[in-house]
Amino acid sequence: MTIQPRNVGPDENLEGYLIGSPVSIIREYDSTPGSGPRLHRHPYAETFVIHRGRALFTVGEEQVVGAGGQILVVPALIAHRFEVLDGGTYEATHVHANDRFITEWLE
Repeated sequence: MTIQPRNVGPDENLEGYLIGSPVSIIREYDSTPGSGPRLHRHPYAETFVIHRGRALFTVGEEQVVGAGGQILVVPALIAHRFEVLDGGTYEATHVHANDRFITEWLE
């Protein structure tokens, strides 16, 4: 077996099945306040590894500000969304606990 590194640039998605991984990755890079995905959920957990910047996350009925250096885990089937806040570029790696993206858009 040969291990081949795969480049994943800012704002790029990679489904794990393409490289033999059980997880899929989104690299998020956004500096526009208010931007972010609309309300949705997945049948698996999603982990947000926030590298820098800040975003307001709505997770179920709760809201929390996630900032650089923090990790936020959204359990399977919980509705969530986030929006970038003022004060710099939001940069994060979103880890989907599945080898393919499965998203149910709720709005």
